[in-house]
Amino acid sequence: MRAVIAAGRFHGLQLDVLDFTAEPGEQSPSPATLARWLNEQGAVAKGMRIEWRHLVRMRNSPPIVLMFRDGSAALMVNAEAERGVIWLRDPMADEAEPPVPVDEMRLSEIWSGDILLIKRRQDQSEIDAPINMAWLARMVLREKKSLRDITLSSLTLSVLQIFPPLAVMQVIDRVVNNHSMATLVSIAAIVLMLSFYEIVLSFGRRELTLILTTRIDARISLHLFNRLLALPLEYFEQQQAGNIIGRVMAIYKVRDFMTGRLMSTFLDMFTLVVVLPFLFYLSSTLAWMTVATAGMIGLIIAVFMRPVGRIYGKLVKAEAERSSVMYETVAGIRTVKTLALEPARKQEWDRRTADVVRWKLSVGRIANWPTTLTMPLEMFINRGIILVGAYLALTNASTVGVGALVAFMMLGGRVAAPLVGVARLLDDLNEVTTSLAEAGSVLNQPTETKALTEGMRPPIKGALSFTDVNFTYPGSTTKALNDVSFALPAGTMLGLVGRSGSGKSTITRLLQGVSRSYEGYLKLDGVDLREINLTHLRRSLGVVLQDNFLFRGTIRDNIAAGRPGLTIDDVVRAARLAGAEEFIERLPAGYETWIEEGSTNISGGQRQRLAIARALISDPKLMILDEATSALDPESEALVSANIERMGKGRTMIIVSHRLSSLVNCDQILVMEHGRVADIGSHEALLERCAIYRALWMQQNRHTERRSRVSRASEAECVATVAEGD
Repeated sequence: MRAVIAAGRFHGLQLDVLDFTAEPGEQSPSPATLARWLNEQGAVAKGMRIEWRHLVRMRNSPPIVLMFRDGSAALMVNAEAERGVIWLRDPMADEAEPPVPVDEMRLSEIWSGDILLIKRRQDQSEIDAPINMAWLARMVLREKKSLRDITLSSLTLSVLQIFPPLAVMQVIDRVVNNHSMATLVSIAAIVLMLSFYEIVLSFGRRELTLILTTRIDARISLHLFNRLLALPLEYFEQQQAGNIIGRVMAIYKVRDFMTGRLMSTFLDMFTLVVVLPFLFYLSSTLAWMTVATAGMIGLIIAVFMRPVGRIYGKLVKAEAERSSVMYETVAGIRTVKTLALEPARKQEWDRRTADVVRWKLSVGRIANWPTTLTMPLEMFINRGIILVGAYLALTNASTVGVGALVAFMMLGGRVAAPLVGVARLLDDLNEVTTSLAEAGSVLNQPTETKALTEGMRPPIKGALSFTDVNFTYPGSTTKALNDVSFALPAGTMLGLVGRSGSGKSTITRLLQGVSRSYEGYLKLDGVDLREINLTHLRRSLGVVLQDNFLFRGTIRDNIAAGRPGLTIDDVVRAARLAGAEEFIERLPAGYETWIEEGSTNISGGQRQRLAIARALISDPKLMILDEATSALDPESEALVSANIERMGKGRTMIIVSHRLSSLVNCDQILVMEHGRVADIGSHEALLERCAIYRALWMQQNRHTERRSRVSRASEAECVATVAEGD
């Protein structure tokens, strides 16, 4: 891994070994696994096996990672073919040490033959390229070898398909008329041999086609999910989750088209290319009839494309809205059951289903017209042309013989099928175009790919500086932050308070890089936040929200979710620091306890402490707690608050809370009002000079003050009673 990181550093890539996840069962990462990881980190990497004679010619190339048999690696920094040596650098050694020359004999003792080529991606990556037909075509054309083999096998099969009709023609014209048994035996032997080859080739082509479509399907699925993950959080906050899922899944209709109808028609076209000239050889009149009739079918379908496509787009939209209702109902099933909302949700589902049924019926009815109009033409191709050929043969209007007519009948269907298939493709384009547009409306949104893969990766210590920071949410005319300025040294515990809408959560969003379109200067350890690599920034932060999501899986997996390279010891350390160890050890399976969907088998306080442990697993120097204790019961809140003071040692803490009592021990408390900084200081100082903070404190502690006044009055009364007695 050190060799890979060193090679990436040469290209300006700052890689973190803790971001790497090995494949299950791998003792040491393979070149393919490393290449996959590097491609995810913004590089272009390729693992390959190479011979010495090619390796030694790679002179003046960027550092190449050589994989050794024992799982280690080295960097090849140069080569001299004349001397027969390459120059290797030990990634564990100091960079000032010179590289070592190695010849073929010495290298062959340790080298596996595998290398890893790395370079920085300069052009537009596939994850940022627009999702359209050209993008999908490039995905398909990447399988050049499979496409070449399928093309060759299809051409061969097309040629072989000519011989059976030719044999039948010879049998009718020569064998039957001349009663030639020897000719029949010869033709039968040829037909059997060619049939055997056709069966074998057909099996091979189907296997190749299956591999091709499976690889395309996998590649589309991977890029689809990567693109979805690269979308900014702001987009997901503005859209319905069910609507997003419905639109994205529409791309699988395009996939089915490309790997189904389009692929089969593409393969049938080879039959058309080979067989159609032979049909013209048999009878140009009948061949022209076949081509003309297929052209009329295509014309009819083309006329109906626009109206069908317009109505089909409304059907896709209605289906997406219905899917959104389904998703919301399942996601909020606890609320639905608790408030007995089943009738209301059922009514909404029925209404959306009615819309889908109405538009589906409209699509079916309008699509029925071109199908009906093309049926006579298809019947003419399959049946009528043969009757015309028979008429021409009987009237001597054509030189077509009986054998040639039978051969034409056998081949005519094979030619008509791809011609009709091409026409039908036009009909399918409506569905494909609409589905692609729906998927593109989500997947073609601006992504965070550049911010996630590029930028500085400075060591984070936790010093913060806001200077005249202004921020306005998209679509809003009011500033969420207005000339916010304050500074914090590293290791400070800062409390953020203010009324709802004062800008507290906006500050935490900017710190997490959720929004980068702010004005002014926001610096972390003296570096502008927009210059820092977004992945590095978020992995250097520990964030705990009011309502934290735990994934289905074990407690261990959830705590180590962000850093899969860490060990169980790191998990236990984080759990102990978060105060979660005591309840985890009481569970029957301990850290291997399975958390159900929705975290229904653990309490809210336990879930919150697991979220804190997950945030602490990477030992962040900057932690953000956004209303992390507001939803907890008093006992759980007391536990978490006590742990917060212990966690804050040696790190900067930003704590957003409406409960001012939990912020009393903070080094500084920042008071926000209408997006501006009202005041900043300690609890005691703010009580004296900040009216807003004092008002908030009095509102939350009126009962305490009342009890204190009652207690003082009772005490005075007791003293007076004692005095009277004396």
